[in-house]
Amino acid sequence: MPETPKPDTADNSAVQNATLARKPAWLRVKLPSGNNYLQVRKTVDHNRLHTICQSGNCPNMGECWGAGTATFMILGNICTRSCGFCAVKTGKPLPPDLNEPERVADAVLLMKVKHCVLTSVDRDDLPDQGAAIWAETVKAIRNKCPGTTMETLIPDFKARWDCLERIVNVHPEIVSHNLETVRRLTKEVRIQAKYDQSLSTLKMLKNAGMRTKSGIMLGLGETRDEILQTMDDLQNAGCEILTIGQYLQPTPEHLPVREYIHPDYFAELKQIGMAKGFRYVESGPLVRSSYHAEKHLL
Repeated sequence: MPETPKPDTADNSAVQNATLARKPAWLRVKLPSGNNYLQVRKTVDHNRLHTICQSGNCPNMGECWGAGTATFMILGNICTRSCGFCAVKTGKPLPPDLNEPERVADAVLLMKVKHCVLTSVDRDDLPDQGAAIWAETVKAIRNKCPGTTMETLIPDFKARWDCLERIVNVHPEIVSHNLETVRRLTKEVRIQAKYDQSLSTLKMLKNAGMRTKSGIMLGLGETRDEILQTMDDLQNAGCEILTIGQYLQPTPEHLPVREYIHPDYFAELKQIGMAKGFRYVESGPLVRSSYHAEKHLL
């Protein structure tokens, strides 16, 4: 397996920068369209819901919404953290909407969702980090859609067990928390987060009997050895499912893309991850945390 090329530096030529500005063919996606897509959009808007598909500028929105699925983002659409990679707005969030769990459950029922993925902004402004709304949302979906399976893509909750326990008690089929990047780049990519704190979060969830999942992005300047070490760190924390995707710069104010990773490299990383013992590895340029999430139940 070849060594990942060195990250770009400030000395790179204008030609190189222009090349990076042009996305390669394997990153081009079709514009959202079709009746299913329009129906999902109508349901999301009618129920005044937020999705990470929209807030995170996900490149797979057309495909997923066209298939009738969406990842619901609870606790508002304003985050208390300002990660260098994320398109979600940062600021002072509104108070939690106590009716939101029922609205999300209504949408899941209306859309006939078989596998539901929930995520949220970070709510460091709340005493419980938003864990109570998380638990109520899972329970509301269970009550209205007992046949629907769930993945909860949670914040780190500052690795507080009293918050994580609320998630454990409602027992979603998968609990996911993204490491996002390698240790060296964490301070730059996830400014208010900590690499070891995220690993502790995953380990506590695993020890409590949860099926755990995490994801990382490539193209931020990480090396091959750092990627493999991150895999080992996740394995040591008991993580069973891993997603690996290409970082795409959402706005000029966010971190730049240092490299576009070829699909063959992603395929090779999938093989390595499976050999290391992950139950499932989803690895590709357009892979995001909830991409093909229903497969991760197997």
